[in-house]
Amino acid sequence: ADLDWLLWSHSAGEICLKFLDESGFCLWSPVSYSYARTGQQKVLQQTKKRGKRLNILGLYSLGVSFDYGLKLGSFKGDSYLRLMNWQANQAAKRLAKTGQITVIVQDNHPIHKSKEVRQYWNQWQEQGLYLFHLPTYSSEMNLIEVEWHQIKTHELAGRIFEDEYDLAIAVINGIEARAQKRKYSTERFLFNSA
Repeated sequence: ADLDWLLWSHSAGEICLKFLDESGFCLWSPVSYSYARTGQQKVLQQTKKRGKRLNILGLYSLGVSFDYGLKLGSFKGDSYLRLMNWQANQAAKRLAKTGQITVIVQDNHPIHKSKEVRQYWNQWQEQGLYLFHLPTYSSEMNLIEVEWHQIKTHELAGRIFEDEYDLAIAVINGIEARAQKRKYSTERFLFNSA
């Protein structure tokens, strides 16, 4: 299967297609274009520390849903597996209810193809979850990239946060605002839950 066929199958309602990727946010958001009075410079007061990077692992189903999990620091194999097992359980429910399989499009990050992860591939397929790996160096084919760009440039740009908690709340609110504008649902996976 190729990506065009998967997109067509998704738009026809034959499969549930999701695009997976990781992104990150810092206490100091990128400065956006703005206006200031003539002769004055735009100033953003920065916090004393840059803080820890807040990472997000997201799954975007075009016009349908945005599932995600937030974590301070980088995602390791165990975090990826927990989120993917959550997706596999959702896929099994969808398969039983509608007959639709779920296909997750992702890049070739080493975690995605690690020995530990490959051990789950057959189990996930039995649950109705299949993986599609994009060609190397083709991030433009991963349609979640548009969502990352919109959240960063329209929901969080030019903002400075006191701490990681404030940043996490702003990211959650930004995702919710984007979803409301685009009329899709969101669901957050809690890595610290039992």
